[in-house]
Amino acid sequence: MIRTKFVKAGDWRTLESFWNASGTAFFKLPQGASIKVRYGASWLGIDRQKQTLDGVNYKKLSIGTGSLAYARIQIRVPHDTDVTYEVFPGGVAASTPSIPF
Repeated sequence: MIRTKFVKAGDWRTLESFWNASGTAFFKLPQGASIKVRYGASWLGIDRQKQTLDGVNYKKLSIGTGSLAYARIQIRVPHDTDVTYEVFPGGVAASTPSIPF
């Protein structure tokens, strides 16, 4: 499912939350934005899969069995902007999104 959300610049912003579930998301823009998966509570959490978007290649974040508690897909953008991404519940074997965006 392709989603677009308005994201304010600054600290990390949560786009998707997973509780005892798995999922996959693909990102491409905005260039210079950082994406990551955060497992656990705010200050007790741990970051994984941190990547920077280059505006050319798709970047993939996957939530696996580590979300038995709580996991979030987060983004940090250099300026206020709309972010379009594709998210799938469950495991996805694809390395690129199903529909280019």
